[in-house]
Amino acid sequence: MTSTSPSFDLSPDHVELRAWVHDFAAAVVRPAAAEWDEREEFPWPVLEEAAKIGLYSLDFFATQSFDPSGLGFPVAMEELFWGDAGIGLSIVGSALAAAALSSNGTPEQVGEWAPQMFGTPGDLRIAAFCSSEPDAGSDVGAMRTRATYDEASDEWVITGTKTWATNGGIADVHVVTAVVDPDLRTRGQASFLVPRGTPGLSQGQKFHKHGIRASHTAEVVLDRVRVPGRCLLGGKERLDARLARAREGGGARGNASMATFERTRPAVGAQAIGIARAAYEVALDYARTREQFGRPIIENQAIAFALADMRTSIDASRLLVWRAAWMAAQGKTFEAAEGSMSKLVAGETAVKVTTQAMQVLGGNGYTREYPVERWSRDAKIYTVFEGTSEIQRLVIARAISGAPIR
Repeated sequence: MTSTSPSFDLSPDHVELRAWVHDFAAAVVRPAAAEWDEREEFPWPVLEEAAKIGLYSLDFFATQSFDPSGLGFPVAMEELFWGDAGIGLSIVGSALAAAALSSNGTPEQVGEWAPQMFGTPGDLRIAAFCSSEPDAGSDVGAMRTRATYDEASDEWVITGTKTWATNGGIADVHVVTAVVDPDLRTRGQASFLVPRGTPGLSQGQKFHKHGIRASHTAEVVLDRVRVPGRCLLGGKERLDARLARAREGGGARGNASMATFERTRPAVGAQAIGIARAAYEVALDYARTREQFGRPIIENQAIAFALADMRTSIDASRLLVWRAAWMAAQGKTFEAAEGSMSKLVAGETAVKVTTQAMQVLGGNGYTREYPVERWSRDAKIYTVFEGTSEIQRLVIARAISGAPIR
């Protein structure tokens, strides 16, 4: 399966992948969605089922990461999140930490730690990526978590509080970003591996959220946590060289958090598309069968035009996501912040389409008898996490203008 140029036709492998994930989403995820949304608990039984078929596994995520077309993740994410976003995030939440590990770690670190982020059926493991802080969300330069090196013991001492961490506190492995040189701001940050049970590591507040309720989101508190030197992603020699270049005014390849987010934004956009498509399909079916004034409501222009706009927005968003995913896989530079474009448009499309779907269903759309109200709650997070819509616009504006827009 190779790709040297974009195509609007999915390969046979991608078609098979799409059908496989869709079948799991339809048979396992969607029937369980309402229950776990109400319980607001991590859906361990569903994760176990995903592990049994290989959907939740290191092998699956590694295979899609090396897909030269870049479309494996977007195709899979759209189908899984068509089933349910909260459960979907529980299944893919470890992938964000795995992306940080693969982006910043050495081959030896990847080989040692990646299996511990997924485990096996019957012995599940999960991981968390801990970047945001109470006073440092979009402004990663305001990060306060500090990591200092104890040369005598070859250990890093980490102190701070992380927030909005998916799987935070319950994860087997936490990837924690911290400041190692405050004078360098974002260029003085690094990432560390912190196993569960490490003294000083604890879960803070668990958040009860508007949507994606099955996904565990919490604060992570680090109180003088000590980890061995080998837990610094990339190793100290590489960190020292990078910091030296930054102090001399040389180029630095971004920071640990942003490197991870850049790799995952198209896949996040695909998740939003899955939610939007689910809502559109229900609205379309409802409009075809619901009768008012003696005829199906889809025969009214107001309803038909709304559905036309929904479908058009979904298809346009998918094309942006596929383009960004393909560019990333081909190693092409995002000259106009195409990754941010894909996430921005897909996230806002999910909010718009789910809201329109509720309108098509009328009063029924506002009740829990139909899943549209849950999808509407779930969609909103896609204009907030992994970079708000405003931050995406800022990134795009800087890319196309070359100006230091604030």
